[in-house]
Amino acid sequence: MKRERMLVNIRKQGSKPWDIIVIGGGATGLGTALDAASRGYHTLLLEQDDFSKGTSSRSTKLVHGGVRYLAQGDVSLVLEALHERGLMRHNAPHLVKNQSFIIPNYDWWDGPFYTVGMKVYDMMAGKLGLGPSQSLSSDEVLRAIPNLKTEGLRGGVIYYDGQFDDSRLAINIAQTCAEHGGVLLNYMRVSGLTKSGDGIISGVEAVDLESGETYSLLSKSVVNATGVFVDEIMKMDDPDALPLVRPSQGVHIILDKQFLKGESAIMIPKTSDGRVLFAVPWHDRVVVGTTDTPLDECSLEPRALEEEIEFILSTAKKYLTREPQRKDILSIFAGLRPLAAPEEGSDGSSTKEISRSHHLRVSLSGLVTITGGKWTTYRKMAEDTVDKAALVGGLKQQKCRTEDMPIHGWLANVDYHDPLYYYGSDADYMRDLVMDHPELGEQLHPGLPYTPIEVIWSARYEMARTVEDILARRQRALFLDARAAIEMAPAVAKILAKELGRDKEWQELQVREFTELARGYYLLD
Repeated sequence: MKRERMLVNIRKQGSKPWDIIVIGGGATGLGTALDAASRGYHTLLLEQDDFSKGTSSRSTKLVHGGVRYLAQGDVSLVLEALHERGLMRHNAPHLVKNQSFIIPNYDWWDGPFYTVGMKVYDMMAGKLGLGPSQSLSSDEVLRAIPNLKTEGLRGGVIYYDGQFDDSRLAINIAQTCAEHGGVLLNYMRVSGLTKSGDGIISGVEAVDLESGETYSLLSKSVVNATGVFVDEIMKMDDPDALPLVRPSQGVHIILDKQFLKGESAIMIPKTSDGRVLFAVPWHDRVVVGTTDTPLDECSLEPRALEEEIEFILSTAKKYLTREPQRKDILSIFAGLRPLAAPEEGSDGSSTKEISRSHHLRVSLSGLVTITGGKWTTYRKMAEDTVDKAALVGGLKQQKCRTEDMPIHGWLANVDYHDPLYYYGSDADYMRDLVMDHPELGEQLHPGLPYTPIEVIWSARYEMARTVEDILARRQRALFLDARAAIEMAPAVAKILAKELGRDKEWQELQVREFTELARGYYLLD
């Protein structure tokens, strides 16, 4: 998957219309492009930044049915998510794995309540379940999580959900789409929508942010899959369009693995703000979150609020014997949820009760907009979106093919202790290169497992264009240890410059820009 080849495909297309143009390269947009391309539709995806730059690289790293949604009575969403969770596990086993979760019980009534609730969760998962839940004694809980606070601990419940690497899955979905004939471009910003004489959308105007070249691209159907930015595209279509999305911010902190000994995650079902809080093992670190803070504006680089950081720390301190302090935070990242805008007359002050179900809307001009949802249901969201886009565009109806489609990198037997495991079947090709050039297998930083071969691979085959693309999304250094990522930046810039044919000045600019960005991912001393 090479950007230069994608640009050639666009130029070859010329004035012929695409079947479907997808705006947005997050989970929903990439899933939609894959679904469309695999049905045989001539498909183009345009992303203004890098693939999964926004919310889709900033999740809690869970593939789950949603225990909280079950408590809210949103049974249909839970059923759909549990089904999709099972499909993701089968279709991308190199990135989606089983994860045990323990709900510690400190009140006598919690044990029976959560045991029954999780049995319902198991039943709803059916044959796609990941493992049976069961009640645990306090001794069993402490054997699984030795550094959990013991005072008042009455036992717990263990259940199973999925855990994954979000931005790695995003890039593998993009590669799968390309393998089915789809054309995808990052750093290609849609600047406007074009319409025919009768007011029906006929395509998009776009600008290549690398070269400055502009394109007028025709399409039979246009899909707005831009997450929290859907209203910006809606305004291009109709300046008077009412907002569809009210963004809600979710913040996570990263701690050293020593704060959560054992292999199980913790799920805290009741916090002071009514949300669920997770502490989840991930890439030899611990992800702790999340929050739910309504915002009025959207940004590609949202920042954690002081009160969100304090909420996560104070909640974690109630359960962990080694109480995390501000100085222990290795990285902080924030993502925005594209929640439905509040109904007229509602104050919109609470977002945690808003359904995470996805919603499709077709404007009078034919613009298809998909909002809501979550990573776990990306495939189903894409299926519904392509069904609608094909109808709007007058395309020949074709059946969805993604339900049992292996994602690029699929591997039957995955060794999750292998430092290259998340590359799946690509890892063997990478190891062959390292055998010929051993220096490519040396660590770029003593505190992180990343090597030069990963930078080279991402530049050649994964459309990485910047130091940030590498350190934030192809590798996860920025999300695991922001200070270490800054220290890696010069070496990464040098390797990337050689691969992309950039000069010394470009390298220096990349390091400065990444350093400035990464400073927002840790607390200043």
